[in-house]
Amino acid sequence: MATIDITEQSFAQTLENNGIVFVDFWAGWCGPCRMFAPIYGAASERHLDITFAKVDTEAEQGLAAAAGITAIPTLMAFRDKTLVFSQPGALNATGLEEVIQEVKNLDMARLRAQDAPQQN
Repeated sequence: MATIDITEQSFAQTLENNGIVFVDFWAGWCGPCRMFAPIYGAASERHLDITFAKVDTEAEQGLAAAAGITAIPTLMAFRDKTLVFSQPGALNATGLEEVIQEVKNLDMARLRAQDAPQQN
């Protein structure tokens, strides 16, 4: 599956309709973003069970601000609509693959239990 471009209008729907979503926040003038793009694109072709999205921070400044983006590229990963990974800086192919496997292997029930408010 190729990467998809998402906007402020399609962001929530993308999370709602997909189990695992990776989001690359980038800009055309950013050298590390341009270096990361083919790595990210190749991963999208290998992992058809994941939605790989891109957000152009120049065109989608409101979405970038709402996501708290302060550096680009920034990679975020969501699983079951929950942010499970966020890191500024470009990854190499091995690093991205490690993050993908970590996100796939997450025990979401355990994660939700840890995040739930403690009942007394």
